[in-house]
Amino acid sequence: MSKQQSYEEASIQILKGLEPVRERPGMYTRTETPLHIIQEVIDNSADEALAGVCKNIIVTLHQDQSVSIEDDGRGIPVGWHEEENAPVVEIVFTRLHAGGKFSKDANSAYAFSGGLHGVGVSVTNALSKRLEVVVTRGGEQHQLIFANGGHVEEPLKVIAKAPARKTGTLVRVWPDAKYFDSPTIPVADLQRLLRSKAVLLPGVSITLINEKTGQEITWQYSDGLRGYLEEELAGEELLIPMFEGKQFADADDESFAEGEGCEWLVAWTLEGAVARESYVNLIPTPSGGTHEAGLREGLFNALRAFIDLHNLLPKGVRLLSEDLFARSSFVLSVRMLDPQFQGQTKERLNSRDAVRLVSNYVKSAFELWLNSNVDWGRTLAEMVIRQAQARARSAKKVEKRKSSGVAVLPGKLTDCESDDPTRTEVFLVEGDSAGGSAKMGRDKEFQAILPLRGKVLNSWEVDRDRLFAN
Repeated sequence: MSKQQSYEEASIQILKGLEPVRERPGMYTRTETPLHIIQEVIDNSADEALAGVCKNIIVTLHQDQSVSIEDDGRGIPVGWHEEENAPVVEIVFTRLHAGGKFSKDANSAYAFSGGLHGVGVSVTNALSKRLEVVVTRGGEQHQLIFANGGHVEEPLKVIAKAPARKTGTLVRVWPDAKYFDSPTIPVADLQRLLRSKAVLLPGVSITLINEKTGQEITWQYSDGLRGYLEEELAGEELLIPMFEGKQFADADDESFAEGEGCEWLVAWTLEGAVARESYVNLIPTPSGGTHEAGLREGLFNALRAFIDLHNLLPKGVRLLSEDLFARSSFVLSVRMLDPQFQGQTKERLNSRDAVRLVSNYVKSAFELWLNSNVDWGRTLAEMVIRQAQARARSAKKVEKRKSSGVAVLPGKLTDCESDDPTRTEVFLVEGDSAGGSAKMGRDKEFQAILPLRGKVLNSWEVDRDRLFAN
């Protein structure tokens, strides 16, 4: 008979410092590869650029599997923190929820940043075998070295003199492979990340050096979002010219803080894949969020007002936002003083104010654009009306099939329009939220979506009993 385990006062553990990260890394970062802990360091450099104090960022993939990130920003402060009794730079890399990005004051060190959670580079340190920091500031170069998940190996010290006006930070990271499914950093994903940062920071030079291949790539965009989306949609035929704009609150704005606002570029293509990317304070949000909802709301309300004004809607046709977004590609960049994300990986924005912020600015700009370019507005309206009519016909087909008794479709299936079994396909996705994203990106003509409850099983690897119990 097994011995009963006791549950007493001594059973309670308190994880201190960076222990929680090492114990449960998946709560703080993505653990497929070390890319996300490298991105945390890159984001710090990008925040310096966003603050207007950094013009160059260099990322190097070294032969020994380490990665270094260097910028010419202000340099992390190296002075003594009286309350914590340690150098500030050491606190930044060893304390969760430490940083200069919590203040909502527009005049703070980082008025706009993605660092709400304040656990970024400390997570990088916790999941690394070794981490070296070199700060150039105040006419001196300072070095601090950590080992074995954030333990100080060599305390902060001055290693060289530097020109008085030279500043910056160099961080070199050796990720600990035991925390990741694969120790290899996906170079293509890293390139895409750096390229998008360069797009969102016009005039800033971002360089990637790969010592293994000898390749060196530099991105620097002067035309921002337009150049980026044109590259993504190269060869695709546009329905109408791209709609772009930007608007930021001034000091007299009663609804939003000074500097808050957004920049956007939207394109509608006749066919081919769509490209959709959104960012909050330069942080990519691949899962979207409230800022994307604001973009959809603003564009749709503006177009609906244009259609009503010109009496373009046929009787009995009901428009939905998906009719407008089925063939849309966009890049959206939002600046907020206090962004709130879903989890530390920051893949989705949860800030409720973002809907109103983006919707208000986009709606007024799009209404003006449509009424200044009536022919383009009519072309877009006609396309959206055709999408709505096709959607209505598809819904009738599904209803007819359900009532025929030949094949009963699952209640949550979003069917496609085609009846040709050689062309149609169904995507099984995890849950309703993933189903919503899949519906936005699908081709309605031949792609159906079926949200499932729970995770989809890999039937090649699981036991038969578990497979049939699902």
